Amino acid sequence: MSKRDAGPLIVGIEGLELDAETGERLMHPAVGGVILFARNYETPEQLAGLTEQLRGLKSDERGARLLICVDQEGGRVQRFRAGFTPLPPLAVIGRWYGSHPDRARDLAYRHGRIMAAEVLGHGVDLSLAPVLDLGGDSDVIGDRALSGDPQAVADLARYYIAGMRDAGMAACGKHFPGHGTVRADSHLTEVSDPRDLATLREHDLVPFRELAGELDLVMPAHVIYPEIDDRPAGFSERWLGAVLRDELGFGGLVVSDDLDMAGAACAGGPPEGLRRALAAGCDLALVCDPGSVPAALDAFGDAVPEVDLSPLYGRARLTLDEQQLVPEFRAWKQTLTTLAEDARG
Repeated sequence: MSKRDAGPLIVGIEGLELDAETGERLMHPAVGGVILFARNYETPEQLAGLTEQLRGLKSDERGARLLICVDQEGGRVQRFRAGFTPLPPLAVIGRWYGSHPDRARDLAYRHGRIMAAEVLGHGVDLSLAPVLDLGGDSDVIGDRALSGDPQAVADLARYYIAGMRDAGMAACGKHFPGHGTVRADSHLTEVSDPRDLATLREHDLVPFRELAGELDLVMPAHVIYPEIDDRPAGFSERWLGAVLRDELGFGGLVVSDDLDMAGAACAGGPPEGLRRALAAGCDLALVCDPGSVPAALDAFGDAVPEVDLSPLYGRARLTLDEQQLVPEFRAWKQTLTTLAEDARG
């Protein structure tokens, strides 16, 4: 592999620290990164130790190392809690937008900035955020969405991304072309959205279109849009090539959603689903269940695609300790804590 290239798999691991078996598995050339969950977190100190172990596995003179990821959206989806700022769900910000848009934009920036600074400060490169789905009927999206108004989502997400960037983090828009308007949860079942492409262009695709030039990474939904393709978006050359790349002009990387999800089962599970996702245009693929990782690795044989992950590595502008000394930073943390407490009732 070249100096900055890595394998396309981002995998889940067990436990609070690395054991020998996991460490050996992560050395496989197909593994480019790790995604952490609540099962991997106990304290800020433990997390810093784990990420130091992970960074040491493939960090060498070529500049290659594992990319370390998490879902730290806030609300229901915040993997690191004790010792981290409680982050309100994004819908809280969206509710401000109708009456106080400038206040909502400021909150979106603060949310992205605090989230990214704290994650980077503990050795994690990337939170897979922001959610660009529209708020609506979805059981799995719900208050993870900024708003049901596509223009509001695009506007607020732009400020959220600016906060992430000012902290030193890349941005991942999800779940293309939009998961927020169908009720079923693609973690649990196959999901289908009957709308046609013209309708999606007017609604769900708006945030992705307006932010295509500002995103480093896009995650497609495990949703089938039968009017466009009979395969979920993450396994569809039409969605990833003709729409995302050609029509929207997205030039970054594409990462599949978790291949263990029920919504991906029609593609054949992690080994076959992995091959189909990469063939359709995904650059990276998530396999979050550690038990599925060996079969996914076996799917490659001797042919491992190479991906340049350097645009996704975290590059903190200031250390977390340095940022904690800034009065505005401390005030932002308090604002978000208060909003999170109010959201919990």
